[in-house]
Amino acid sequence: MRIIGGKNKGKKLKSFDGQDIRPTSDRAKESLFNILSGRVLGCDFLDLCAGTGSVGLESYSRGASSVTFVDVSPKSLALSKENARSIGLDKEFILSSAENYLKRADKQFDIIFFDPPYKFNEISGILKVIKDKNILKDGGLFIYERASSTSQTVVDGYEIFDTRKYGIAVFDFYRREEL
Repeated sequence: MRIIGGKNKGKKLKSFDGQDIRPTSDRAKESLFNILSGRVLGCDFLDLCAGTGSVGLESYSRGASSVTFVDVSPKSLALSKENARSIGLDKEFILSSAENYLKRADKQFDIIFFDPPYKFNEISGILKVIKDKNILKDGGLFIYERASSTSQTVVDGYEIFDTRKYGIAVFDFYRREEL
């Protein structure tokens, strides 16, 4: 696992042994950031369920102004922090479940990347909190990584405007519906 592009291109990142954690593959990450290419520079990025921090670190390498890493696992958050420090980033690491973090968040984001364990099925609740607390900036994106064996979830107040499949991973791109 490595950083694909930007100022830290080629930097190898540490990962977990075994199959308990499923980091976003380099191929899927590269494709994701090709899609996001014009949106990352200067953005505020939230890596929700950060795991190794790979996606948030990719956004930082490509010019995000700020990156916030959230994970419920102390081991995952420690690994995210270790990987971030290896490229000179050392802030905004929050030990919390995704929903609890969002309920108390006091910041807005341009891009929220949400990559929970594939058994997670409460995307509606997450998007409701984001909408109710106005956490996604106008024109912002919410990207949900899910298993290809699961179905899309349509949520009131959001539209899925793009879906991409990479092996077992699927990215659903949500934005708020315009009134």
